[in-house]
Amino acid sequence: MVTSSVGEPFLSPSLYPETNVVMKGQNVSLFCSNKNKSLQITYLLFRHGIFLQSQEGKGALTVFNLSISEVRDLGPYKCKAQISNCSGYSGEFNFTAVEPVTAPLLNITVIRTETGRHITLRCISFNGSLPINYTFFEKNVIISPAISKNEREPAEFNLTKKNAEEEKEYRCEAKNRLPNHALYSQPVTVTSPGRDSCPFCLQLLLPVLLVALMIIILILAFWIPSKYKGRKAMRGDVSKDCRDIPMEAGIYENVSKNAADEESVPDLESGQGVSTAQDGTRQSQESHYATPIFQEGAPGEQKVCNDNKIGYVYSELVFRS
Repeated sequence: MVTSSVGEPFLSPSLYPETNVVMKGQNVSLFCSNKNKSLQITYLLFRHGIFLQSQEGKGALTVFNLSISEVRDLGPYKCKAQISNCSGYSGEFNFTAVEPVTAPLLNITVIRTETGRHITLRCISFNGSLPINYTFFEKNVIISPAISKNEREPAEFNLTKKNAEEEKEYRCEAKNRLPNHALYSQPVTVTSPGRDSCPFCLQLLLPVLLVALMIIILILAFWIPSKYKGRKAMRGDVSKDCRDIPMEAGIYENVSKNAADEESVPDLESGQGVSTAQDGTRQSQESHYATPIFQEGAPGEQKVCNDNKIGYVYSELVFRS
């Protein structure tokens, strides 16, 4: 301890920061003070033994404002308190640089059962100096203790809710040693079961749709080829039948000649009989003329080919001599 010229004891000054954890680009303050309140004291600030600035004070706290822009700005710092005939130094001080966290990402997994919902909350910040503390919220109410992570992995919190409860909004907070720099995730809403009363319907519907689709494909695979083959065979049979019948051919029905009566028809005119003598013989040939009688054929006897050509249908001709 040093005694001043006025006989009062002169103690070494104290140096302490507003915060000892800083980030790059932050403005900070260092405080230097002495317990002797009656002396007029000059305070000098040094960094790495290099003088930075000075201030005078009496019975008050002296403040040195600094900006952290480089690694060398972290320290070490010393404060010197000086009066006319004596001086003293404070202990060294160093700032600790911390990288701030980025906004965390919240992921929610919900497993629904008949009695309730099992909810798993996962929160992670992909940047920021470790360790990082995570806290989960339901709306604005804290629902978990602070979960500290010394590795870059998500913090996890589980809870169970009844199905009767309404939808809930969740979010999480991430912060490290850097003060006043906590960041929050975007809120995520978990809907109530009333809006999705059948959580297993989608899981059951997909296999049913797949089975139904396979059945339809099998039916089409067997039915279409068989139908095609049947039509092809039918067309082949019809074409074969139509090829066997000439286009200009007709259906002749019972064209008969009454050969029993070789005499001429008595009611024919005399001009209708002609006798011809050949090679001096007595043989004679007579031309017989008959009156045809047409009878209408049955409608069902007509045949139609697949080329839309209709054959001719002839009625019965009866020759009477």
